[in-house]
Amino acid sequence: MDSLKTKPAPSVVARTVILAAAADLILILAFAAIGRDAHHREEPVLGVWLTAWPFLAGAAAGWMAARAWRSPLSAVRAGVPVWLGSLIGGMVLRALTAQTVVLPFIIVATLALAVFLVGYRLLLSGVARLRRR
Repeated sequence: MDSLKTKPAPSVVARTVILAAAADLILILAFAAIGRDAHHREEPVLGVWLTAWPFLAGAAAGWMAARAWRSPLSAVRAGVPVWLGSLIGGMVLRALTAQTVVLPFIIVATLALAVFLVGYRLLLSGVARLRRR
């Protein structure tokens, strides 16, 4: 009987997975939008998608490889694999499609994507710890 009380309802779990995936999508789009704005690129909407798609594909690969839906808000089990998937997959896909891949961009992407994709998960786990006190 206790196990029934401690397991979240399937709808809560599904909603958490959807919200985490949506947060990852939005944060990767924000990363692409910030970068494009910093470099004054034309075609803001299409341009953001063109910049973001390799990182989104990499993040999806990270989700799949880590089975992130099992603990979508875990910084270690989901955040790190999604970050590394988006970074490595994004850079590889950019290189394969003749988009810019230079060391300064790799450094910025590494830091920004880590802060975005791992950071919000760390913040949420910190808030959850504070609430349990």
